[in-house]
Amino acid sequence: MLLTKGWPIYVERIRNGQNEIIKDPADTQMIHQGDKIILNGPIESLLPDEDFIGKEVVDLELLDFRSEALNVMVSNKNMVGVSLGDLKSRKERHGVIIRKIHRGNADIPLLKDVTLARGNLVEIEGRKTDVDRFANILGYTERPTTASDLLYVGLGIFLGGLLGSLTLRISNVPLSLSASGGVLILGIIFGWLRSTHPTFGAIPQPAIWLMNNLGLNIFIAVVGIIAGPNFMEGLKASGVSLFLAGVVVSLVPMIAGVYLGKYVFKFHNAITLEACAESRVTTAALGAIQDATQSKVPALSYTITYAVGNTLLIIWGG
Repeated sequence: MLLTKGWPIYVERIRNGQNEIIKDPADTQMIHQGDKIILNGPIESLLPDEDFIGKEVVDLELLDFRSEALNVMVSNKNMVGVSLGDLKSRKERHGVIIRKIHRGNADIPLLKDVTLARGNLVEIEGRKTDVDRFANILGYTERPTTASDLLYVGLGIFLGGLLGSLTLRISNVPLSLSASGGVLILGIIFGWLRSTHPTFGAIPQPAIWLMNNLGLNIFIAVVGIIAGPNFMEGLKASGVSLFLAGVVVSLVPMIAGVYLGKYVFKFHNAITLEACAESRVTTAALGAIQDATQSKVPALSYTITYAVGNTLLIIWGG
């Protein structure tokens, strides 16, 4: 491994002066003038070192080895809290390049002080043997698949429906989560189980995208169809005052939330906007804010606020 000002550069193979190919060079392996070496590392580190080490040449036989890119979910408790800076010189990471780290819907910048958290999805690349070794240390490898674990999803819906059917009576007042509320609570629990034990419950990203977009649009359409007649009757009975009251009720919490996030909690503006939007269960705002900021960082505040807002919406609305 060659340490640079940035991330390490790995020497994968060497063709020495005797025309021998050293496939797995040791740390003590000497490099001599005239040797051909295969370097592996981030492109921004490779380009400056290329001029320093020597001229780029073509050697198809030396390049004849299999490389692989994998997505690995961090589930090993020994790797939770480890910073990228600490991973630089670890032997277990030899030959492996970390391309991206996903935390929820956000891409985490690859800075030395960034620490791994349980449930992070890490994109790694390198020789197959090196990648497989490092993946086993990080946690669970997510292989590309087009199949969804519908048994896991169906079990969550079934148990959530049972939970929602239970009724608690307080002074003859029935309290219930309803079917939708029960499914939502079980969905949160099953999602947490998936992040801690990622061997089950896999759903491909295209399927998640379809459910998020098509499912949300269908939900909005159904709510509008059901609420439309009652809204028009209320508008006829109460006049424009009902509409104005709705505007006030919608705007005041949002404005208050923005000021609380900015001046009390000292959040970044993008984080504050996303938290306010998702507390109102407005998933479409996630994409709008990311497009406006040209960043996925605002998604860091998406998960908790959306889950809490959706839960309260179901319980109070039901």
